[in-house]
Amino acid sequence: MAAFKQKVLVLSTGKQLKLYGTSIAIGKSLEIGEGYAPTIFAAGNNGVSNSHQLTVEELMEIADYGMQLWMELKTKVRAHGIESGKIFNPDNAR
Repeated sequence: MAAFKQKVLVLSTGKQLKLYGTSIAIGKSLEIGEGYAPTIFAAGNNGVSNSHQLTVEELMEIADYGMQLWMELKTKVRAHGIESGKIFNPDNAR
């Protein structure tokens, strides 16, 4: 299983991806990138930073949405491989 170690994403194959930050993100188009700024829900100087005052239910909904995108990406990669543009949601791409 992949793990973060000092701004490096270490994959089970041994491949290491050097990152600028400490997170990866997925967009509605299913494109993957680095998530630079933890501005919605994060560890703050004096506890938790919850800039939008999210409730537990709202945070769970955001988590479910993210998991849905990752699962959709896995399904499409299994169906089309990694060389096909059919992986991505074209209506949502840049």
